[in-house]
Amino acid sequence: MSSVTELGYLGLSISDIEKWKAYACGIVGMEFVDEGEGDRFYLRMDEWHHRITLHVDGGDDLAYIGFRVAGPNELEAMAEKLKRAEIAFQRATEQEADERRVMGLLTTADPAGHVVEIFWGPQVDSHKPFHPGRAMFGRFLTGDQGMGHVLIAHTDLPAAIRFYEILGLVGEAEYKFTLPTGETIRQPVFMHCNARQHSMAFGLVPPGKRINHLMIEYTNIKDLGLANDLTQARNIPIAKHLGMHTNDGMLSFYPANPSGWAWELGWGGQQAQPQQEYYTYDMFGHEPGPPEYGLAIKSTPPR
Repeated sequence: MSSVTELGYLGLSISDIEKWKAYACGIVGMEFVDEGEGDRFYLRMDEWHHRITLHVDGGDDLAYIGFRVAGPNELEAMAEKLKRAEIAFQRATEQEADERRVMGLLTTADPAGHVVEIFWGPQVDSHKPFHPGRAMFGRFLTGDQGMGHVLIAHTDLPAAIRFYEILGLVGEAEYKFTLPTGETIRQPVFMHCNARQHSMAFGLVPPGKRINHLMIEYTNIKDLGLANDLTQARNIPIAKHLGMHTNDGMLSFYPANPSGWAWELGWGGQQAQPQQEYYTYDMFGHEPGPPEYGLAIKSTPPR
C-alpha cells in the first residue's frame, strides 16, 4: 500500500510579487528564483528547485498542495487506492509534470475542493547552493520531514479526515479549547505522515480564504528571533505573538503575509507521538493579534 511521505511543495496565488519577495526573502529568509516565465516565481528553502511557487494571478490564496510518494510504483499504487475509494483524479502529462519540476504527478481534490497533487521525483538542484534571501544563522528544517505544515479550511471534517487517511496521513483532534462562550471545540485536527508532528491540519480560516497558515521551521532559534524583530520593525501585523504550542512544542509566532493570511515561523518542534493525546492550553504566549486572520482564540491559561 502506498502512502504519502511528506508535504513537498505548495502553489500560492498572489497579487503583489514585490511585497511577497520582501516578505518571504527579506524577513523569512527564503531564496527567490526567477525562471523568466513572467506569471510565476519560485521560493527555495533547501536544495530542491523550489518548495513554493508564487502564481501572480491575483487570487491571494492557496492554489494547490503537493504531497510526495517514494517513486513511480508508489504513485501507481496511490492511483489504485484512489480508484477503489472512488476519488476522481487525473494523470499529469509529461509537460504538466515538467512544469511542477517532478517526474510524475496525479491531481485530485479533497472534500473541500482544495487541489491536491501527488508526485514523485522532485528536481533537486544540489549543484546550486541554497542562498537565503537575508543572512541566516542556520537553515530551514526540511529533509524527510518535508517543508512544514498547512492548516486549511474544511466543509466536512469527517470527510476531510477520511480523504487524507486514504493518502496515508494519520491523526485526530489534539486540543479541546474552551471559547469565551463556554463552548468546547475539538479543533484544529492534526495529521502527520512522517516524523514531523503534523503536516496537515483543519480549522478556522480567514474569511474568503482556503488556508489559515503555513508553518516553516528554522534549525536555529536565532533565525526565529531575527524574523520576529524584522516583522515588528516593518510594522507587519502579527496574527499570533511569540509562544509555545503543547502538541508539538514549537516556539513560534504568526506574521501576516501580503495575501491576507498568516505564516507560522517556528523553531524546536517535537516529533510525532506514537499514541494520541490531547491538550487544553498552549504552553505560554501566542497572544492573539488582529482577529481577521482566523487565529484570535486565546489558547493559553490565565496566570
